[in-house]
Amino acid sequence: MNILITNDDGIYSPGIASLARVASNFGVVRVAAPDVEQSSMGHAITASRPLHYKKSPVNFENNIEAIRVNGTPADCVALGLHLWKDTDVILSGVNIGLNVGNSMWHSGTLAGAKQGVLFGKKAIALSAPAGETEPDFPALEPFVKEALQLLLNDSTVNLTNVNFPQKPIGMKYTRQAVQQYDGI
Repeated sequence: MNILITNDDGIYSPGIASLARVASNFGVVRVAAPDVEQSSMGHAITASRPLHYKKSPVNFENNIEAIRVNGTPADCVALGLHLWKDTDVILSGVNIGLNVGNSMWHSGTLAGAKQGVLFGKKAIALSAPAGETEPDFPALEPFVKEALQLLLNDSTVNLTNVNFPQKPIGMKYTRQAVQQYDGI
């Protein structure tokens, strides 16, 4: 399986490194992520200036090929799919901050996944809660792996939005709500 990973927190986010580490258990991983944070960019694409990309100096494990892009998550996916035409699935995240309720409308993380679906690819957005401290990404990795084991082989859905609680203990499925989320 050929996997393209993006995010909206930027190429240097610990969440994308964690996701790349876990995803490498499922296939060949490549990363195309914004060079700077692009949170809450929604499904913005760059149309008024040229897009540029550079090989990333980020030291991803397992010799993962990575580029940083001067654009949005949707730009990163479009460019990544252009460069790596053999991509099977898009993973976006692990985002710092949940994408629940009406936050899904402006989420750059979810937009990266949606862009993959627009190109006919299966896509999964993954997020963890933001708080006073950064999420404990190494502690989340077994749960990310479990979610990917379930979702990568599920042919019934093309777009999935996964939100991990602070301390996961299991898994629940729900439909995406569009109501205001109050953090409870």
